[in-house]
Amino acid sequence: MDVRDVHALIKIKVYKFFFNSIFVLILFFIDRFSKIYVIEIAEKTEISEIYITSFLNSYLVWNTGIAFGLFSLSNEFIYNLFTALILLINLIIIYLIIVTKDFRKYFFLLILGGSLGNLFDRLYYGSVPDFIDFHIGNFHWFIFNIADIFITAGIICLILAELLYKKQSNG
Repeated sequence: MDVRDVHALIKIKVYKFFFNSIFVLILFFIDRFSKIYVIEIAEKTEISEIYITSFLNSYLVWNTGIAFGLFSLSNEFIYNLFTALILLINLIIIYLIIVTKDFRKYFFLLILGGSLGNLFDRLYYGSVPDFIDFHIGNFHWFIFNIADIFITAGIICLILAELLYKKQSNG
């Protein structure tokens, strides 16, 4: 391998890093803008619940737990422990992005973009603003945000990819 090959390899790696970073930042900012928009509406109008359709509301709640409001506690130690755990998981996801060489890398990027959005909120606000209230009649799903959608979609895609990959490997 000569100097030109090494230079070309470095150029490709830098391009991939730049592309992956831009992708994650776009997801992060989509999430940030949606949260800022809903928070500003709630602050200006003093209305935290907006009826959009018969199955979808915007209802601002502040989540101190993890995904979908699970483990919401007022204990600061537990909150900080969850935050540290989320930070560690983000580092593991970054490692998986680096070592994954196939299409699954984009699912990890999707998870990372959403996770960084919620991690930012945990550090900046001390909780995560959730505002999407999906319901059928009186049955309400957990209230969530755009970052949760990115995380959930990435996880579902990873599970489906693994199931399909296992099926192809065995079949």
